[in-house]
Amino acid sequence: MVERYYRELLRFLSRLVKDGDTASDIAQESYVRVLTLRDSGATISDPRGLLYRTARNLVIDTHRRATVRAQSVVDELDEIDEPAAHVSSQPEQVWESSRRTEALVAAIDALPPRCREAFVLHKFDGLSHSEVAARMGISRNMVEKHIIRGVLACKQRMTAFEGADSQATVAAE
Repeated sequence: MVERYYRELLRFLSRLVKDGDTASDIAQESYVRVLTLRDSGATISDPRGLLYRTARNLVIDTHRRATVRAQSVVDELDEIDEPAAHVSSQPEQVWESSRRTEALVAAIDALPPRCREAFVLHKFDGLSHSEVAARMGISRNMVEKHIIRGVLACKQRMTAFEGADSQATVAAE
């Protein structure tokens, strides 16, 4: 059964998910599930149909998990969003805000060009994932991956920034 349907299933999945590695992983998991069912003694009247149905279900599950993950990361970033500059007369706060902004700009500038473009279109221009996908000519799933990568880079930079800032405060005291 493996030799008979593998290439066909892999082509089918590659068209669905538009990523060879993900398609390969889903094909492998589909086979594992169908072969486990067969080895348990269950009668499978249409192994090809079961294999394809299992693969489709796994694609749906993968998409749902990615969507949930992307939304949770975006929600977390929205929670830590701060204005670009504090409206304050205190020079320390203005300076701190300026340093924070520079750190975020550096994180965004360090992203790969297509990732940076998707992130900026979504976060700064306010485009939805679908609008970014249409403008860039890529899949919505790829847009989500780019945005997640951008969010994680910003969070990582802020974590490093806050860690360095707290060390500088301790040293100054």
